[in-house]
Amino acid sequence: MNPAFATCDLCDAHKNEAPEVFRVLPPVFKDFGARRVFCGPVVTVKCFEDNSLVKAAVDSVGFDDTPAGRIGKVLVVDGAGSLRRALLGGNLGAAAARNGWAGVLLDGCVRDVAELAVQDVGIRALASNPMPTEKKNQGLQDLAVQIQGVWVHPGDWLYADADGMVVSATRLV
Repeated sequence: MNPAFATCDLCDAHKNEAPEVFRVLPPVFKDFGARRVFCGPVVTVKCFEDNSLVKAAVDSVGFDDTPAGRIGKVLVVDGAGSLRRALLGGNLGAAAARNGWAGVLLDGCVRDVAELAVQDVGIRALASNPMPTEKKNQGLQDLAVQIQGVWVHPGDWLYADADGMVVSATRLV
């Protein structure tokens, strides 16, 4: 289930909210997945050039079944903005789509761009880089992260469309 929304309309309606309640992410992310519009409750991972926890997340169930229907989650990854290694590639993108994730936002890089482009999942990242990560099982999950200077908390709602991405402390649509 992906409700209809426009981030511009959300900004018009919530522009005067406190930053703890409504935030706009900087326009530095590129689209890599087939799904260009997505939203959902946030799950967070913080890692640096090690995608072990990203793999564990996308290999898990990426949705909640509710009386109103299935709601896909959005994995938000604080990769510290590293452009040296890719945190998500074709195999992990396919896992995210297969396991019902609405989207993945990476403050870092992806690889296997052609493979990601056909996956039915929203994928936003800073850039692509063919170098894989080291697997050291390091990182943290389910904590507040800073994405390009904007705080994102587990349970926030992320909304993404062609105009950008916004984060809200509560569900908006």
